[in-house]
Amino acid sequence: MSKLGFIRPEIRYLLYLIVFWVVLLAAATLFFASWDSRQTNPNQQLVSHTRGSTTEIKLQANRHGHYLANGTINNQNVTFILDTGATTVSVSEAIAQKAGLTRGLPGLARTAAGTVKVWSTTIHELRLGDFTFTNVPATINPAMDPDLVLLGMSVLGRLNFSQQSGVLTLSQETR
Repeated sequence: MSKLGFIRPEIRYLLYLIVFWVVLLAAATLFFASWDSRQTNPNQQLVSHTRGSTTEIKLQANRHGHYLANGTINNQNVTFILDTGATTVSVSEAIAQKAGLTRGLPGLARTAAGTVKVWSTTIHELRLGDFTFTNVPATINPAMDPDLVLLGMSVLGRLNFSQQSGVLTLSQETR
């Protein structure tokens, strides 16, 4: 006899129905969370291609037309948002602490949200796919989104890039 044999059949049916819906809702939640994450950042797994002496990465624009990509700062996983209007890489206070960045000289930066106080810093190692950059000038911006890093021209200026039909191609000559 099953462990639920002592429960009336209509109650047993109701329990099975509840369990079915809970499992279905949990599976749907996981599926749609993953789908939403891919829509926000379609470049979660970067693939580099080498042609001759040039390495390139192709990034897909997200649903808002922004280019996001996963990478690392001092071996800490981060999500970059590429910003050609940013002079340097800019990180939040939370990411700076995780990555072991130290505050340097204070300064002011003009952002879309207005003028904010920032601190200079240097990123020992920044990785984006197969691209590695060392001693990258950056700023720590406590007013930033704690989950994103603005990838500014202190890195993008070291790359060639072109955009066409929602695809941004980043390339670098291999030394």
